[in-house]
Amino acid sequence: MNKNKKKSHLKNTIKESFRMSIEAIKDNKLRSILTLIGIAIGVFSVVGVMTAIKTLENHVNSQLDILGSNKFYVMKEPALSFQRSKEYWKRKNITYQDYLDLEKLAKTPHSMSAEMATYEDDISYKDKELTKEIKIYGATFWSVRHHQFLIDYGRSITDDDIRFNRKVVILGPDIVDILFPYEYPIGKKIKIEGIEHLVIGVTGKKGEMFGENQDYMALIPASTFTQYYWDEDESNVEIVLESKSQEELRKTMDEIIGHFRVIRKLKPSEKNNFEIVNNKELANQIDGFTGGIKLFAGAVSVIALLVAGIGIMNIMLVSVSDRIKEIGIRKAIGANRIDILIQFLMEAFFLCQFGGIIGIVLGILVGNLIGFVLNVSPVIPVDWAFYGLFICSIIGIGFGIYPAWHAANLDPINSLRYDK
Repeated sequence: MNKNKKKSHLKNTIKESFRMSIEAIKDNKLRSILTLIGIAIGVFSVVGVMTAIKTLENHVNSQLDILGSNKFYVMKEPALSFQRSKEYWKRKNITYQDYLDLEKLAKTPHSMSAEMATYEDDISYKDKELTKEIKIYGATFWSVRHHQFLIDYGRSITDDDIRFNRKVVILGPDIVDILFPYEYPIGKKIKIEGIEHLVIGVTGKKGEMFGENQDYMALIPASTFTQYYWDEDESNVEIVLESKSQEELRKTMDEIIGHFRVIRKLKPSEKNNFEIVNNKELANQIDGFTGGIKLFAGAVSVIALLVAGIGIMNIMLVSVSDRIKEIGIRKAIGANRIDILIQFLMEAFFLCQFGGIIGIVLGILVGNLIGFVLNVSPVIPVDWAFYGLFICSIIGIGFGIYPAWHAANLDPINSLRYDK
């Protein structure tokens, strides 16, 4: 029976403390708002950054999935290098001839293509001209597949187009809409930097990849591209390769490394002066980079929340000072130390929780702006939202315990006599 009474008393105490905490927050709106802002900023900073990073990671990983898990690249520099070291800068460019030499030697890959691109702005057909520059790819036989383009109508680039340096071009659908609004483009000739190219194909709608419009571009044979639009002294080729299966990826990469060392005339003791990058390694590099940002954002948020916690302690101490007489009256009518302790702890706890919820909502909204820009689905980082509320709970209890303890231990007689 005694146990039931204690449970009932504790239940009533929590219920009454909850009501009084909400009333105290309402009665001191300015003080409560200032406290909420400090907590909200701390939680907002971490949730906002984590949401933005998660959105970016999802976008990058989805694009890498589209590119395929069997692909890898031969590049002059690492795909992600945040500082261009002297070692990379001194390396010889990878040339189109390097690609042709590798194509002759390689036996294991399922396919390979050269990745070359430039931007041109002098594109016209009769009296129609493009108003902004387009991306022009130097394409080999497998480039269309490796870029995930589909030929909507017309044909793709053939080995003969490359062998005979033919001036032919495949256009993206957005280019066709501008230059050929009322004509069938296949068989027509457009001018690129004053040089005529025969339109042989049009790609299907693809949308954006990594924020770049894949429908506003053109592909021409790599041999023609290097002849008219490519400066090998200043530009660099990337070689795209695809293994026959995921299981043969490592074997294919090892073979290509061996052949390319021969092409680059490297001695056995010399390091590779090129990079082999696959999508998995690229994803790991991105994870490593975003991991550093997460740690930094977490550290900044912890500092912001600690400052907010100190603010809560100060405000709660002021609140205790303002309500000394109220505490004395409560004790006089039967409230004990635990009742007072719970009341002030709950007030600090709810202040932190309200601030945390505001910070989480703002963080998710602002963090998803990057998703809006990249046109990807919004992300709700449930784990970080939970962590934010958990940390707010710790701060509310940790920084509210001293003011609550101070209030609980006030002498009831002195409290009743207290006058501001």
